[in-house]
Amino acid sequence: QVQLVESGGGLAQAGGSLRLSCAASPRTFSGAMGWFRQAPGKEREFVASISGSGARTYYADFVRGRFTISRDNAKNTVSLQMNSLKAEDTAVYYCAGRVLAIPSQRPPDFGSWGQGTQVTVSS
Repeated sequence: QVQLVESGGGLAQAGGSLRLSCAASPRTFSGAMGWFRQAPGKEREFVASISGSGARTYYADFVRGRFTISRDNAKNTVSLQMNSLKAEDTAVYYCAGRVLAIPSQRPPDFGSWGQGTQVTVSS
């Protein structure tokens, strides 16, 4: 139902910053969205999520205080500002969306997924 297109991945130095963006189609989409990541050989893990309105956000403990999720409902995009990056943040980052406006930390709750964008942090 929802097509997600990501951008912003790349290589950063430890302590540096990257900003990921995800555009949702159709632009009338108003469900919750989230970011997940998956490193080689590991399960996909929750990073952050945001409610349909953008008023409520949730973060994994390992990114709280470093990453910020936000959404621009006018443009129907979500962003993940990643600061103070660590080598262990290296992973493929996926944008996810769901019909419900309530955020979730569970991958099965999200029915739409982006293609993933590689984030590599050197140390």
